[in-house]
Amino acid sequence: MRVRTALEAISLRPSAFLRSSWPWMSLAYLLSSVLSCCLAGLVAAALALLEPVPVRVAAGLAVLVAAVPLVAGTERRRLRLVDTVPLAGAAGGRWRGAGLALTSLLALWWVDVVMAGLTVAGPVLLILTPLVQPPAPEGDLTPPQALAVSAAGVLLVLPAVYAFTAWAGARGAMARGLLVPRDAELNEVLRSRARLVDAFEVERRRIERDLHDGAQQRLVALSMRLGLARLDLPPDSPAAEQLAQAHQEAKRALGELRELVRGVHTRVLTDRGLPAAVREVAGRSPIPVDVDVVLDDRLPAAVEVAAFYVVSEALANVAKHAQATRALVRGRLTGRTLLLEVRDDGRGGADATGGTGLTGLSDRLAVVGGRMSLSSPVGGPTLIRVEIPCAW
Repeated sequence: MRVRTALEAISLRPSAFLRSSWPWMSLAYLLSSVLSCCLAGLVAAALALLEPVPVRVAAGLAVLVAAVPLVAGTERRRLRLVDTVPLAGAAGGRWRGAGLALTSLLALWWVDVVMAGLTVAGPVLLILTPLVQPPAPEGDLTPPQALAVSAAGVLLVLPAVYAFTAWAGARGAMARGLLVPRDAELNEVLRSRARLVDAFEVERRRIERDLHDGAQQRLVALSMRLGLARLDLPPDSPAAEQLAQAHQEAKRALGELRELVRGVHTRVLTDRGLPAAVREVAGRSPIPVDVDVVLDDRLPAAVEVAAFYVVSEALANVAKHAQATRALVRGRLTGRTLLLEVRDDGRGGADATGGTGLTGLSDRLAVVGGRMSLSSPVGGPTLIRVEIPCAW
């Protein structure tokens, strides 16, 4: 498992976690806050010496305004110690950076100091008890007691490591939450998924072209040669019978390859648009399908591909699972939104989470900003309604 944050690191096995660099990076993260807090305290003490009060207030505000950009930059850089995920959408977030800087100055740094004192300084002082408090006057710890306290400090080291790593991870998560816009990471995921879908479509078209221009043409040539060879043999000869069987096998292979090519990517969609492609896939359906798709203009390529994918998958489900006698595909362009409906008179009871092929439709539509609704009561009918925004 690739670990990218300190919070993820504490879920590792103890041996793997302790051997990793995450405890040390988390400790450096907290100690850098302690140093920053000490520096802020010194500056505050120096400002407190200024007289009169208006000068002190004006100087304090000036120092605060000057410190905010520096603190924001420092927080972004040191976040890499506990969170290696890139800050999507955080570039140029001046106000968010200022908010993180003020939050750090007023609260987070001081909490870091407390956590460092409890989880770092506390166990260290307990371990060093025999050295910092040698046996002396009555009332102090005896040597056995000092050794017992030191042993307790050793036992606290492991919980302390987990504690300050967990706080550093949570602190980093808070910093990320203040720096990154709420929807930035979601938008980045959607853009990444869209790029993957585009790459998949390009590869699918390449495969279709290679099959159409390569293997399919070779099978056509082979079938023609076998047919011509049959003409040169006596009809009743054993070789003619074997050649006839080979000819039929070549024809069947060619037919299956053509079906595969159409399944990989339909050329009709590229050449003639969505209505023609829907009519083609409906014509291949084993049950009668009425098509009522009327579009005045061609739609963006990504919208056409997503819509065709939905119709193809929906009709495949109808044929496999619905026990329907008839289906209907209806499509209209309303404003800038494509509305698609696939209806059947089958038994109903379809469930998008039941592994019937509907699971991936919502994900595919989300890439183009579409959404799908399903109505399928037990006993039918089933209606799949799709809305896809079209932006030219």
